[in-house]
Amino acid sequence: MFEALSEKLDGILKKLKGRGFLREEDIVSALKEIKMALLEADVNFKVVKDFVEKVRVKAVGKEVTDSITPGQQVVKIVHDELCSLMGGGHSKIKLAPNPPTIIMLVGLHGSGKTTSAAKLAKSFKKDGRRPLLVPLDTARPAAIDQLITLGAQIDTPVYATKPGENPVNIWPEAVKQANSEGRDVLILDTAGRLHIDEQLMKELEEIKEQAKPAEILLVADAMTGQDAVNIAKSFNDKLSLDGIILTKMDGDARGGAALSMVSVTGKPVKFIGVGEKIDLLEPFHPDRMASRILGMGDVLSLVEKARDTMDMEEALKLQKGISKNRFTFEDLKTQIKQIKKMGPLENILGMIPGMGKQLKGISVDNKQFQTIEAIINSMTRQERMNYVIINGSRKRRIAAGSGTAVPDVNRLLKQHLAMKKMLKKFKGGKLKFGNFFN
Repeated sequence: MFEALSEKLDGILKKLKGRGFLREEDIVSALKEIKMALLEADVNFKVVKDFVEKVRVKAVGKEVTDSITPGQQVVKIVHDELCSLMGGGHSKIKLAPNPPTIIMLVGLHGSGKTTSAAKLAKSFKKDGRRPLLVPLDTARPAAIDQLITLGAQIDTPVYATKPGENPVNIWPEAVKQANSEGRDVLILDTAGRLHIDEQLMKELEEIKEQAKPAEILLVADAMTGQDAVNIAKSFNDKLSLDGIILTKMDGDARGGAALSMVSVTGKPVKFIGVGEKIDLLEPFHPDRMASRILGMGDVLSLVEKARDTMDMEEALKLQKGISKNRFTFEDLKTQIKQIKKMGPLENILGMIPGMGKQLKGISVDNKQFQTIEAIINSMTRQERMNYVIINGSRKRRIAAGSGTAVPDVNRLLKQHLAMKKMLKKFKGGKLKFGNFFN
């Protein structure tokens, strides 16, 4: 996400950071380039104009000109303004004082509402909540079936909406079911509609009036570009939105919608979809996103992902093994499983400071994990625990059993040895995997 914008801003700001003294014309010249980079990333023109002016006012001030590192001061100003542009801070879902909390998802056809409803339900389940999914797209039986299928995947009940039923009349029965089953969150998945369709927009207003949702969230496709601003403004004018879920952030190299919608509507982005899998919905943190755009990484999100997905017992067992200078193929196999739980490898590596630039033009193939696991699975337990015994005949057997070639086995053995040498540096407890869980 933001790949092209991040690359351009990095090049512009690197020139400023490399200078010991900055003149006003240097800053103005850089801001012209920043303006073009933002416009090319599909950020709304008015939003870009306001952003550049705010940066200019602060960047030509005394604080920067008197600074020992003026270039870095400008980078900090750009970071802070990007953060402010995207809402300033993380905005959570408001829970109703008396359950169930009703959350209403709205948006265009194909924006990802139904998938987002299921992702949101899974997120609530992780927090100990008991959600109920309610399909309100009664004109399309396939939409109801899709939500039922997704609900089954995350073990979450779906209200039995009948095709052709009036969506406005569904929520009272859904509330009754929620109360009888002790469900504390109702997620209403409304039908997709054009923001210019007066009749369908009126239907949403009626649902809002009847259901009185605690939150109305616009689900918007990040790849919509400039049009996203008009869409968000129309929905906000009609319904007074509480927030935005931006989907398909993993597939958009520009991402200007995320920078424009908050500014134009005054409503925060609360979640972003970063992949098709049901667990790839992340809370949106403007400060962390600003850091990622400027190539500074996002270590906090990385640590949170590790804490949420890694098994504490396994992590502590690994730490104990490393402290005794022991790292086996069995340990490696366990770690691969833990990493795969954290999501696509590109997303994880993109959170490491500076890694995004190194990955440019390199395709990160998640299938490599499958190859490594296949090779390890073809080893005997004795071979996994003690790689030294793997001779030529054993390599040929392992390669044949895993559907690979002997050079692939040799490559893995070499990589494993390099990992052992690296981990040796942390012997004595310097590497604290358990810190993820504190």
